[in-house]
Amino acid sequence: MTCSACRTAKDLPFAFSMAFQPIVRPSTGEVFAYEALVRGPAGEGAASVLGAVTSENRYAFDQQCRVKAIELAARSAPAASRLSINFMPNAVYEPRACIRLTLETAQRVGFPVDRIIFEFTENEEVDTNHLLNILRTYRSIGFATAIDDFGAGHAGLNLLAKFQPDIVKLDMDLIRGIDHDRARRVVVKHTLAMLAEFGITAVCEGVETAGEVAVLRDLGVDLIQGYVVARPAFESFEAVRLAA
Repeated sequence: MTCSACRTAKDLPFAFSMAFQPIVRPSTGEVFAYEALVRGPAGEGAASVLGAVTSENRYAFDQQCRVKAIELAARSAPAASRLSINFMPNAVYEPRACIRLTLETAQRVGFPVDRIIFEFTENEEVDTNHLLNILRTYRSIGFATAIDDFGAGHAGLNLLAKFQPDIVKLDMDLIRGIDHDRARRVVVKHTLAMLAEFGITAVCEGVETAGEVAVLRDLGVDLIQGYVVARPAFESFEAVRLAA
């Protein structure tokens, strides 16, 4: 099974690499997964790379991000670590055809498919039926799936009613300052209850202060990601700073 984009994808005209940021259980300090975040070849910020992505090279970029993340994780990640990879739904033309390089890479470097999480952001506008086809295909292959930036983009509750991913990452704008904002606490509390009823694992991202951690613990949050734990580490997998 092939598609025209898979057959004609060219090498990228620019170099890039990855940084990795842990998702952690604050109760124990255990790392649940590491998210791969694009960086320049010498650790430059994501904007230096994403500004070079165009409609012509988007497919190749999406494919090579997967390859780079898996190769680095296989080489350096702690044993049994999960790897979360962001993907661009609009760069996936036919899910089973476009996943072949990912599967080949994982097999080549010995990284188990069931330790890979594919997450997409709500901020990219995409046809819902196309997205659902991707997510269902990835789940059938054995990947975990995640919605990133939940509450900030196009998909929201309508998508959640049609497909329940393994993980939902609550947008940082809901989390920032939650220890001083009752409205945010109410929204997060009820969002967590809804996700729990669906059997979906919740992650709160963008957590920066001990006060935010304390409130999230009180709300029953089991997984967090943010500077209070660790900043993204260029081409490496850092130990966390958060005390158990």
